[in-house]
Parts: sequence; C-alpha cells; structure tokens
Amino acid sequence: MPKEKLKTIYVCTQCGETSPRWLGRCPSCGAWNTMTEDVVAEPAKTSSGKAAAAPRVTGQTSLVPQKLKSISTTEEKSRIVTGISELDRVLGGGIVIGSVTLIGGEPGIGKSTILLQLCGEVSKTKNVLYVTGEESVRQIKLRAVRLNVPEDNISLVAESDVDEICGLIESMKPDLVVIDSIQTMRCTDISSSSGTVSQVKESSARFLNVAKTLEIPTFIVGHVNKDGAIAGPKVMEHIVDTVLYFEGDKTLPYRVLRAVKNRYGSTNEIGMFDMTGRGLAQIENPSQVMLEGRPIGISGTCVACVMEGTRPVLSEIQALATKTSFPSPRRTASGFDYNRMYLLLAVLEKRAGYAFYNQDVYINIIGGLKLDETACDLPVCIALASSLLDLPVDEKTIAIGEVGLGGEVRSVTHLETRLREAQRVGFDTAILPKHNLKMIDPSQFPGLKLVGVSYLREAINAIKLK
Repeated sequence: MPKEKLKTIYVCTQCGETSPRWLGRCPSCGAWNTMTEDVVAEPAKTSSGKAAAAPRVTGQTSLVPQKLKSISTTEEKSRIVTGISELDRVLGGGIVIGSVTLIGGEPGIGKSTILLQLCGEVSKTKNVLYVTGEESVRQIKLRAVRLNVPEDNISLVAESDVDEICGLIESMKPDLVVIDSIQTMRCTDISSSSGTVSQVKESSARFLNVAKTLEIPTFIVGHVNKDGAIAGPKVMEHIVDTVLYFEGDKTLPYRVLRAVKNRYGSTNEIGMFDMTGRGLAQIENPSQVMLEGRPIGISGTCVACVMEGTRPVLSEIQALATKTSFPSPRRTASGFDYNRMYLLLAVLEKRAGYAFYNQDVYINIIGGLKLDETACDLPVCIALASSLLDLPVDEKTIAIGEVGLGGEVRSVTHLETRLREAQRVGFDTAILPKHNLKMIDPSQFPGLKLVGVSYLREAINAIKLK
C-alpha cells in the first residue's frame, strides 16, 4: 500500500471551515483569528487520480432497527439521579442514560472537583470509570481522600489513547464514564498532536459512538480559550447532548453551573455551589447567601429578584455616583450589561430629571452573579438615584420592574414567584409595576406591602416617602 502523505491545512475553530492557507477572517462564518493549523493525511488515490473509496456490498448491513413502541422511556430506566440536587436541577432531573455531557470552565474553577464528587455519589450504587489524561492516578487518589469520596466502585486509569479507552469501556461496561479532559486525548491514526481541531473532533465522535451504542452516560471535560468559550471546534458542542459551563470569580467562593445546551431539559436552570476545603458544597438557599453582609443605612443599594429558570434568586445591586473632575465621566459595570447601564442613565436624566453627566458611575452585582434580565432595570435605577441623592433605601424593600425609554415601568413575568421569595426571606415592601399589581391578589402576600408605580419618578418618590 502507498504510504499516506501528510499535508497542512487551517481549520476554523468556530465552524470547521478548512483552507489550504492561513486567513485572518474565516470566509464561511466571518470570525476573526479562528484559523488554526492542523496536519492531516491525504486519502490514497487510484491510478485515475481520484480518491479511493471502500466498496459497499448492496443489500448487506449489520444494523437492526427497533420498533418505536418497544423502546422504554420510564424515568427510572432513563435517568440516574446523582444525589447532588443542584447538578440534577441543571441536567433536568438527573443523568440521561447514554447521554454525553461536556463541561467547561476556567482553570481551577472546580470542573474536576465536581466530577469526582459526582463519581462518589453515583458509585454508591453503580460502577464508575474515571479516565484522566492530565493527572496521575495518585493525584486523583489524593483529591478523593480530601473530598472524602467513596472509593469502592470507582476505577481509575491514566491514559490518552482514545482507542485504548474505548476498548476498555466496551470490555468493562461501567455505568458512568468521566473523560478529563478531551484536549489531552489522542487518536493514533491521526497525525496531528493532541488538542488540535481534528484530534478533538474525532476523539469526541468516538466517545459519542461508544456512549450511544452501549448506553453509557459520559462526562467530558473541555478547556476554555481566552474568550471563555470551550476550546476546539464548534462541532464538538453540536454532537454532545448537554453543554455545561462552570462560572464564577476564582477569588470568590461561589460557583454557578449553567447549561447552555440541554436536549433533555431546560437551559434556564442554574446550580449554585460554595467552594470549600472539602469540595463543592451545594447552596440550596442562594437568596439568603447573596444577601449576607448587606450594609444597613448606606445609600446606593437595592435588592432585585431574577428568575433563573424556575428558581427566584434575590441579589443585591450596588451603585455609586460621585462627582468627577474630568471632562468625560467614567462608567463601570460589573455583573450588569454595560450598554444597558448607559440606557438607564439616559432615561434617569431625560425622564426623571437626575443629572449624571458630571458623575462617575459604578455598578456592582454582589456575589459574582451576572444579571441580564430586564426585571433588574428598576432596582438599578433606584440604586443610582439613591446614591446620587445620598438617600438610603430601606433594607426591607425590594424593587421589580422593567424600565422603558419613556420612563415607564413595564410589567414582568413570574411576579408571584418573585414576591413569594421576597416574603420568605423577610422583605416587607415591594415596588413593582402597577399593571402587574392589577393581575395579582395582594391578600396572598400578608405582611408584604405592594407599591404599584407607573413611571420611574413615582418609584423614586416611593423610596423618599419610605
């Protein structure tokens, strides 16, 4: 047989487009600086110059289809409940049999930690295989001892050869497989090095094939690039069933697990964890944790309620407006959309009469959360006005509402769920859109005073009267 020739190509990490030469901008998806070098083998050619293709015998196949009505979909047989309720919430109720889940996040955020804890919970009743390509088995053992993970039904192997791992999975047939990480895996029949586009794509495809054929749920760890996206080709995220992101500031103990793709559940749910010396501890009451240590009697703070899927989460918004000595005032937002902040400042100046043109403005969301829901508009505006007027907002007051360009306060969804959460935590006053107030029964919220407002000026006057 003729020896395969190697050639260098450039592959777009966003869409998979290939080019024989490097391009600054992908001609297919238009992304900049996404073409990475890769080495592939040229297919063998026949004497006519065309690529040789394997002959297929007509009418012969080993595939055996199943009747749709014979396939079981009962919850007991289709999902594995992990025992980590925050993870089960994000996954949609547990791990689906035969699913492939990709989990990414910044280095040191806790990806390996939560997966080892997951293995410990699942191993109480099932067999687990943990494949590591980055660490030795001794290092995994040390972490397992620190996390107090049960060790009886967990098998470890340090290997990066994809074919060897797939063969081990087929012979062992575990109930759960963890691959840490996909960027260290390598297919020996592909000439490029580990972590390249072709290696990551082919390795993911082979793990997917084994998981679907044997119906073994598989978790794959993926590294992230400097932009925060999972490194490798975008097609890797398309072929897996679930994509999870671990978010959070490494300087803070709180971690947020969020699903950006889930074929078996909602992508709006989040799981919250606290990084401790013994691993990741679940935060079952995130509202209470986010509001701990709030300043009392200080201007520029207001509490908002955001919906993360079906879960309402209370979060403190802090704003600081201080006079600037420079011609162009500074604007900074942490955890809140920068452009949205400019929009709300313009509405406050034009519709409510509060001048910020000579003020440096800073907005900070406590706890490392990112608030991108429009229901946070009203509490942000109240916090800004409170800081400008140096008028503290009562610590038992919560604000909910979207602010339009006309200065009107517009209705929001899931208001009753938000109010029940505020009532449970101990708030006694809620400033909300007047239109929403007409659609709920105030008697359902005893001890909670509901203040309906139609315009932004009315909401700010409400905190002055308070």
